[in-house]
Amino acid sequence: MTTRLAAKFGVTEIIGSHRFEADEIIRFASRYDPQPFHLSEDAARRSQFGRLCASGWHTASTFMRLTIEARSKVAAVSAGEIVEYGPSPGFRDLKWLKPVYADDTITYSRTLLDIRPSATRPGWSILNARVEAHNQDGAIVMECISSVLVRVA
Repeated sequence: MTTRLAAKFGVTEIIGSHRFEADEIIRFASRYDPQPFHLSEDAARRSQFGRLCASGWHTASTFMRLTIEARSKVAAVSAGEIVEYGPSPGFRDLKWLKPVYADDTITYSRTLLDIRPSATRPGWSILNARVEAHNQDGAIVMECISSVLVRVA
């Protein structure tokens, strides 16, 4: 592992932000999570949420999109550290702590936790990070530990 990568452990980096619009929430839910409180303002008002809210899977999927966009920006700037991203072997402790309502802006961040050589893929390491998503009021709405295979120069 390079010294530059090790210096990033414990440092929180902003990945990006996204505003969840009502029509987008309904479109996503219609395809992937068709629960009433994700599909209709009226149904959501009658639910425990009281307002239209995004699926947790929508919140997590948005994290993934922003992560891939951020990787391409970082790769161009910091060549010589992580030279290749591979697939993710998974995540753990995924929690949706608060609803993401229509018109909320969610900011995603990650904090690198550790890296270890892969036991099954020579030349690859597993990088673990804490992921958090905060709404515009600073409340954490989602968190997890994410893992990804990386080659490090």
